[in-house]
Amino acid sequence: MRRIERSTGDLSDLPDYSFGPTTPGWWGVLGFILVEGVAFVLAIGAYYYLVPNESQWPPRSSPPPLLWATVFLLIALASELPNVWVKRRAEALELRQVQLGLAVMTLLGVVLIGVRAFEIAALNVRWDSTAYGSIVWALLLLHTFHTVTDVYDSVVLLALAYVHGLNGRQFSDVSDNSVYWHFIVGSWVVLYAVIYWTPRWL
Repeated sequence: MRRIERSTGDLSDLPDYSFGPTTPGWWGVLGFILVEGVAFVLAIGAYYYLVPNESQWPPRSSPPPLLWATVFLLIALASELPNVWVKRRAEALELRQVQLGLAVMTLLGVVLIGVRAFEIAALNVRWDSTAYGSIVWALLLLHTFHTVTDVYDSVVLLALAYVHGLNGRQFSDVSDNSVYWHFIVGSWVVLYAVIYWTPRWL
């Protein structure tokens, strides 16, 4: 049998996946973050546009209660520890650790959605009562949408990890999902200051 010689330029043994800026998925996540970041900036701009048009802020109500929003903030900030850990484990292709990390992140995400439900229920303004109420609800629901989206992604990746294991590209997806979680946490830090502390600072 004739032996097949590999040429110097043969790339067949290289992996078909990567992590970070060398992958289309990472750029897709970054693009989505930029688009949604602009949406948040526009909504925050609308919030501050309304402030000078009122004699008091918020109009006809007291500042929104801090309890559940602060609980959300603290849990979100704490979630960055397992989020960074699972990202590093994914990039090391460590399946068992990634399964554990995805389970923890899914649980934290579900807890945050529950806390958000309490936060919305505690608001002292209806969405249709004033322009202030409308923009506050819009900001909260927009952020909630992103949180639910990331939790859904984590559930899908968790199911794949336990049922079929993960291939290299799916490990890369876990890493990209962690980047998106950074955006969710970071955007909430900004929104928390806007929604809950602007009325107390003015």
